[in-house]
Amino acid sequence: MQTCPRVSVLTPIYNTNPAHLREMIESILNQTFTDFEFLILNDSPDNTEIEKIVKSYKDKRIKYSKNDKNMGITPSRNKLLKMARGEYIAIFDHDDISVPERLEKQVAYLDANPYVGVVSGFIRDFGDKSAVRVVPEFDTDIKIAMTDWCCVWHTAAMVRKSVLVDNDIEYEEFYSPCEDYRLWSRLMAVTNFHNLQTVLVKYRTFENQTSNKQKSRMDTMHRAVRLDIINRFPAYWNEWRESDACTTRFRLRFLGIPLIKIKHNRVYLFEFIPVFKIKWR
Repeated sequence: MQTCPRVSVLTPIYNTNPAHLREMIESILNQTFTDFEFLILNDSPDNTEIEKIVKSYKDKRIKYSKNDKNMGITPSRNKLLKMARGEYIAIFDHDDISVPERLEKQVAYLDANPYVGVVSGFIRDFGDKSAVRVVPEFDTDIKIAMTDWCCVWHTAAMVRKSVLVDNDIEYEEFYSPCEDYRLWSRLMAVTNFHNLQTVLVKYRTFENQTSNKQKSRMDTMHRAVRLDIINRFPAYWNEWRESDACTTRFRLRFLGIPLIKIKHNRVYLFEFIPVFKIKWR
């Protein structure tokens, strides 16, 4: 009898740059943790070049399939979720690079913390940008920050599959391209989150990626998810408003002197003279 793998790595591909595709695949095949299946779903079925690239890897852990026609990213992600046999779901985008210890560290954490359903970590931008994107570590801090921004990096996340199945949660196409933020918002009520304080994925940045091409819709959907979280979790929102992270500063650039600071709902002149209080709606 064939045993199920511990982890299912899910990657939809769509007209992926061949060089990027190879780097992505090899970063998974070279993981220090080896008990996984690698589900690659081609949502550009007429692209024979990337199909040949995937099939050139003879590793039996790769399970390649393609859609009959282009379905879009959200239906493709849900199709992969249904195909997955692993206890844990590792989400991974088609042009990023996982560090070698990524799966090992995430499996170890979920094994040791059964109350946690989602574990992610830092990502490092490369390409057009170069920076490490840090995120809060613990569940409460993550959920407080979630009322303002999506602080669980999707391409670096691992999810306990039972949490999705038991709560009938999947991606929602209406919220694309913020389907990840929506997924986390629904999971906030049913499980705990954790972000490992280390880089798990190298995130490729370039001019024509989705976040740049669909910026207007992304901003709209981000606001829709955010408002829903605020409505459902007012205590987290209140904590966020009172936090130091919710401080905004404006500076006179030619002097470098702080002019206005907004902190804890109050506006300060020169950072220490209270001027007036903001009423949040």
